[in-house]
Amino acid sequence: MKRKVLIVEPSEVIVAGLTEALQHPELKLLKHEATDNDLYNRLDVLKPDILIINPTLNDNVNEMRNGRKMAVVALLYQYVKQSRLRHFDAVIDIRDSKQAILQTVLEQSAKAAIGDTAMNNHELTKRETAVLIEVAKGLSNKEIAARLNVSIFTVTTHRKNIVRKTGIKSVAGLTVYALLNNLIDEDVVI
Repeated sequence: MKRKVLIVEPSEVIVAGLTEALQHPELKLLKHEATDNDLYNRLDVLKPDILIINPTLNDNVNEMRNGRKMAVVALLYQYVKQSRLRHFDAVIDIRDSKQAILQTVLEQSAKAAIGDTAMNNHELTKRETAVLIEVAKGLSNKEIAARLNVSIFTVTTHRKNIVRKTGIKSVAGLTVYALLNNLIDEDVVI
């Protein structure tokens, strides 16, 4: 079954780019919304599995969810305080590669398919695991972003999800976690 994706974004150019990046057999793109006017009624009518929204338009994720089973993804193209992003299931940045954007949305699609959101899932996603491995190697967020071809905002969000899911806050603790779970070899750690 195709997962329905709703984009709430006023820029036609950005919507066109996202539409191109999200062409995939598992996804069905709904007609996008330019603003969040009457958003909650539109969510009830359209019933998207994934909502991609610019957090400067609306960052009240709890209200957007309010009994609706959907993933809510922040769409960034300008600086937004991390505190405004903490309730989103994922973050995509227009500077991310096409593949990274598609992978993030497909991960949310997979979670929606099993009726699970990131808040209830304690298993690390493939991308979170990749970020964890790079953290364990001693790389900075900027270096990880360059290596994985994603934005620093995306790396920061993945790191926050890793901390939330594992309960481990220190880099040393995350390195030990990666070692114990055979994600890296001992000789790789610096």
